[in-house]
Amino acid sequence: MDRRTFLKIIGTGVAGATTGSLLMPVQSLAGESTKTKEFYGILVDTTRCIGCRRCEQACAEVNGLPVPDISEAANKQVFASPRRTTVTEYTVTNRYETEKGTIFVPQRCMHCNQPGCVASCPVKALEKKRAGHVIWHSNCIGCRLCMVSCPFDMPKFEYGRAVSNIQKCNLCWDRYKQGVLPACVEVCPTQALMAGTRRLVLEEGNRRIAANPGQYVDHIFGEYEVGGASHLYLSAVPFDQIGFRKDLGTIPYPEYSAGYLRAVPFIATLTPLFLLAVNAALKKGIEKSEPKTEEKHSGTGKH
Repeated sequence: MDRRTFLKIIGTGVAGATTGSLLMPVQSLAGESTKTKEFYGILVDTTRCIGCRRCEQACAEVNGLPVPDISEAANKQVFASPRRTTVTEYTVTNRYETEKGTIFVPQRCMHCNQPGCVASCPVKALEKKRAGHVIWHSNCIGCRLCMVSCPFDMPKFEYGRAVSNIQKCNLCWDRYKQGVLPACVEVCPTQALMAGTRRLVLEEGNRRIAANPGQYVDHIFGEYEVGGASHLYLSAVPFDQIGFRKDLGTIPYPEYSAGYLRAVPFIATLTPLFLLAVNAALKKGIEKSEPKTEEKHSGTGKH
């Protein structure tokens, strides 16, 4: 462990002792969340992240995925360029060089309040749980509409398999049901991750911003973006400097198609009637345009 990492851990411990955000209070927040009907959430304080990638390792272990090498030598190669999540990596940590120096950012599914992926799925293979988790079911038909509907590019499809799945972070749904912290939160050595009800982690995020003028930008990413999310971020620099989009807006993605979807029942009802009317009009037009033929009568005539 280098001097910078050591000092950062020590500084975090002191800060945690004074703000009540060390491990035990975080665990109590997680326990409280399982007893309420509020959305669950994780606050990611990027000023505390040291890029150790233990969250990646823990995530892989609990989900039965290939466990990454988090040695210093491996990290140098990993941080060479930004990464995206994959079918075998639900969590990735990236390094960004910013106006305030190096910042590490762990990234995973945002678990949107109104997820575009869930709204777009025609067979309800993706589900938004009452606690806020967005999870995947095996009745997926592989249409991949969820992938193009996600503003954060999180659902990943297992190409090349006969029976393919959509893979992404599920906010440790099974652990949540047991009242246990998400694996990434549990192993973080600097308390850069904090879990609890979305309301409480937002309150903590706003408290940190107010208590430390100049340390954070006055915004929590995920509070309002695309209608809000359960994964929330604090940053010392504008979020576009650490890999986040600036063009998302605050409207939930399902709202963009709401007008069309509301019109579907009317379209389904009126379309047959309209086609019948068109058909009748065409038939009438054809009948009018056809020339009348004289009837021929057979019989004898006088000369």
